[in-house]
This record gives sequence, structure tokens and C-alpha cells, in this order.
Amino acid sequence: MQKRTLIVAGALATGVFLATGSVHAQDFPPKKPVTMVVGFAAGGSADIAARVIAKKLGENIGQSVVVENKPGAGGNLAHTQVANGVSDGSVLLFGSIGPLSIAPHFMKLSYDPLKDLAPITMGVSFPNVLVVPAASGIKTLGEFVAKAKREPGKLDFASTGPGSAAHLAGELLNDVAKIDTLHVPYKGGAPALQDVLGNRVTSFYAAPPTALPHIESGKLIPLATTGLARPAYLPNVPTVAETFPGFNATNWYAFVASAKTPKPLLDRWNTEIVKVLNTPEVRENLLKHGQTAAPSSREELGKFIAAENTKWGRIIRERKITAD
Repeated sequence: MQKRTLIVAGALATGVFLATGSVHAQDFPPKKPVTMVVGFAAGGSADIAARVIAKKLGENIGQSVVVENKPGAGGNLAHTQVANGVSDGSVLLFGSIGPLSIAPHFMKLSYDPLKDLAPITMGVSFPNVLVVPAASGIKTLGEFVAKAKREPGKLDFASTGPGSAAHLAGELLNDVAKIDTLHVPYKGGAPALQDVLGNRVTSFYAAPPTALPHIESGKLIPLATTGLARPAYLPNVPTVAETFPGFNATNWYAFVASAKTPKPLLDRWNTEIVKVLNTPEVRENLLKHGQTAAPSSREELGKFIAAENTKWGRIIRERKITAD
């Protein structure tokens, strides 16, 4: 009798599991439009990549995928919204290095990026490019550093917000080059770009997608890129590491969602987004905008975000960098 009871109980448990899995399967794609939240203004690098990916993703799943721009606080407003928002799989966040790996070391957040946001897949990665307006007269990184040393505190650099990758790249150059340039934060790449084009700010650690057209037109002078290797789309522009060995401040955007989202939905989103990122037309389109598709497993992304969190936390503490 006891054995029969165990068998029946086991069968019931299996039935519940299968039914639950079936419900999750039926919930994909969500019956309502999917929202892809971006923490920066329209026209910036995150927005460009998100729209390329969202278009193909929507075609693949047969459901509308709407990009929602929510700029502010270096991307933290968007990350807060998603971390504390709906968990039915209808909201994805195109998360960025700043809020996910840097901001926790600057400020008290209403969410924990390592606990309240679940990894889905890495999206894209790319170096920033240090640019100056053509009117500045600066042509090389060496000239920029020399001028900064002659006039400490007079040169400044724009970023996409306090605690952003661009901010940390500038602080890292200050450290390795022993210079003093001032940080000027903006609410996204587009407004920062306008001010450097207008010669209202000395320099900008810009994302390639937004800077390339103005580099090609001659309005901006690229001094160096911030990764370890020269990107294919700027083969003649040196890396900062060529002058200051070991310098590396790579930018990246990754897909995450509320940690309360059921695992089957997170796994399914990984499958669908990775499929998009491996599509030749999407990869070519992203590369045209200066970004490299970088699909990953959920586990790989989780470990990467944790490692970046540790790396930048150490640099912020040692440099005594603040978000002001």
C-alpha cells in the first residue's frame, strides 16, 4: 500500500511539473508586445544595437518587440525599472556595464544587479574611441596627454553618465598617464556627441557607432581606442594600450531580465536572442555600426558580470573615484 502511494505521489508530481512546463511553453512568446528597455537616449550606441536586434527578434518570434528608451542616472533608471518590474518574460533589458558592474561601487541602489537581474546572454562588445573636435588642433594621444600635463585641470572629457564605461575609461587614463582631466557626464551618448562636435567639451570616450560617421567626415579626430586590439573598422587608430601597456576599458551591453522571471522563459529568451546574434545579416549590421555580436550562455554571462564587478570595484576604490 505504501509503495502504491509513493508511485501515485510521484506520478502526480510529474504531472504537475509537465503541466507547469507546458504553461511556460505556451507563454512564449508573450501574448502582449515585448518591451526591450534601453537605459540611454535614442541615437546612442545602445539604442542602435538594440533596434538592430529587436527588429530581427520580432521577425523570428512573430511578435512585436518595442525598444523603450529610459535615459537617466547613467542607465540606472532603466535597470531599476526592470529589476523591480514585471517578471512574465515580456520585458527585456539591454543592460550595460555601468549599472551592472560599476554603479554598485558608487552609490546605494534599490536593486542588486547580481541578485535582482537574471542573465540571458551577452549582446555586443566594443571599445570606446577617444575623440576630439577637429577644431581642437589635437591630432594624437601623445599630444592630448602632453597638453593635459601642461594645463592640468583645463581639459575635460564627456561620458554617457557617472559610473559609465566612458567615465571609467577617462579615469583610468588619468591614472596611467598621470594627468588631470575633468569628467563631464551626460544623459547618453547623443547629447555628449553634440557638445564635442560643437567644441564645448574637449574630448569624448565615444562608442564607435555614434562617432564613426563624424570621424569619416573629418569633424572628429580619433586619438585612440580603449580595447587591447585595434578594431577592424578603425585599423589605423592606435589603442591606448600601445602607449600605456595593459590599458583595457571595453564596453559591452548584455540582455538581462527580472530575476523573478521563470527559468524556462529565461532559457527560451537565451535561445532566441543567441539565434539572432548569430545571424550573418545582424552581425554585419552591428559591425557596420562598430559593434561585435557576442552571444553567450546564461552561465557565461553571469560569471562575466561578476568578474567585471570585481575588476572595476577594485579600480574605483584604489583611485577613490566618485560618481560626482
